[in-house]
Amino acid sequence: MYKVFLVDDEPIVLEGIRSKIEWESLGFTFAGEATDGEIALSMIQEIKPDVLITDIKMPFMDGLQLSASIKKIQPWIKIIILSGHDEFDYAKKAISIGIEDYLLKPFTSEDIITSLKKVSQEIDKERKQLSDISKMKEELKSQEKLLQKEFLNNLVHGSTDINTVMAKDSELGLDLISRYYRILISKIQCEDNDSEIQQEACSLLNSYSTSWEQTNSFFHHQNRFVCICKGASKEEVEDNTYRIAESIEHIVSQKEKCSVTTAIGKTVQHLSAIPDSYEDAKRILDIAITDNQNRILTSDDIQINGGGLLELKENDPMVSKLKYATTSDIKSIIDESLALIKSNPGQFQFFASYVLVDLIFAVSKLIENLGGDIKQLKPEILQRTYVDTASMNEEKFITSMEDILNFALNYRNSTITGKYGDIILKAKKYIEENYSDPNTTLTTVAEVVCLSPNHFSTIFSQQCKTTFIEYLTNVRIENAKRLLKETDKKGYDIAYDCGFSDPHYFSYIFKKNTGLTPREYKSE
Repeated sequence: MYKVFLVDDEPIVLEGIRSKIEWESLGFTFAGEATDGEIALSMIQEIKPDVLITDIKMPFMDGLQLSASIKKIQPWIKIIILSGHDEFDYAKKAISIGIEDYLLKPFTSEDIITSLKKVSQEIDKERKQLSDISKMKEELKSQEKLLQKEFLNNLVHGSTDINTVMAKDSELGLDLISRYYRILISKIQCEDNDSEIQQEACSLLNSYSTSWEQTNSFFHHQNRFVCICKGASKEEVEDNTYRIAESIEHIVSQKEKCSVTTAIGKTVQHLSAIPDSYEDAKRILDIAITDNQNRILTSDDIQINGGGLLELKENDPMVSKLKYATTSDIKSIIDESLALIKSNPGQFQFFASYVLVDLIFAVSKLIENLGGDIKQLKPEILQRTYVDTASMNEEKFITSMEDILNFALNYRNSTITGKYGDIILKAKKYIEENYSDPNTTLTTVAEVVCLSPNHFSTIFSQQCKTTFIEYLTNVRIENAKRLLKETDKKGYDIAYDCGFSDPHYFSYIFKKNTGLTPREYKSE
């Protein structure tokens, strides 16, 4: 399914396109709409559609300005322009931006469908070409690419002096000079270690990255992608870095079973300090939990009590396992423990006690390093009677191990990600108080919590397990349901009361979310 986003300042046009096309049967999903370019830009940055259909003449930001901005930040999006102007200048500018199709008003739903089919074929063709592994290998073998990769690799590792950097920058066409820098390292993974699909995802990433502004990138290893992000201010480099990180996640996720963990290093001011940002990102990636889930992390995400990263003694294998383990590893940890116990027949209780005591010690150290106190959080496991009871037989041993391991991993994860709790609560409170305002967007809420839109979008989706737009829409729908049941207000009034600028779009979204029209829901 290809996601389509629609922008037009005329509600009747939005309604016509939305309602007269059978999206699902054509292989498309209607992902959202907006009535002006500024609001659309904020929504598109989060939704990341495959196709944008936009009117050319709109208030605040017109269709060409919107298209130019989108092509810079999400170059994969195919754009169809709707225009009432059969003028050469408009068409010429649209072509220069890289628009896929230009439809003149009045147009029919068949015209839109024809254009969508054409665009979907282009997407299929492009993805096939971009994921061509041989093409990637060919590009990487080119002399210029090899020289750039070697130079950038030396730069991030601090193996090149600043005078050489300045001299080679222009020669290699890298344009590295900037005020601020930030490094990100992305590790691309694939379920079942399918190397072919992994390489296809890397190839897609390699191809799309050439169009990114304010970045220089290269593959350090087969599946490690390094980006040097630049900006004229700290705010700009932060927003650029999170925008690139989200783009990497979107591109890699186009390949089934592929995921990516991206570590973002600290912001630095000089070219000579780039290795510091790189080492910071590398350290974050080394400690990050990689469990086939997409993650974007900074040192803030895994900082403990304002101190350094989680540091535990490495001489105990159980401590090391707790440092990196996921819930899916619990069974294997228990199986290994049982194998050790059973390798000494006739001494189950003795060795089970030994394993449990070792685990409890490791968990205690973990909790201590995370700023907690095991005596307050789970005092029962420190009692000798707990160990004796848990060591009586295999069933009790397994149950106790599962209980301790789940407690440890849940506490570790909640502590590591908990620093954003106040930000999320503040954002949700603002949404609850302002959902009725149609101008409540990702950008406006990001301003309230003092983060860049891309940074806030990343934090919100990772912490809440849903996107900002999905959450906001759900709040609006839940309040609409309440008003439908508790008041005699008309559907269109409820739409406006809940932040929808178009009653027809409200009805569409309401049915999409509940399976019923507002009228059907009210009469239930």
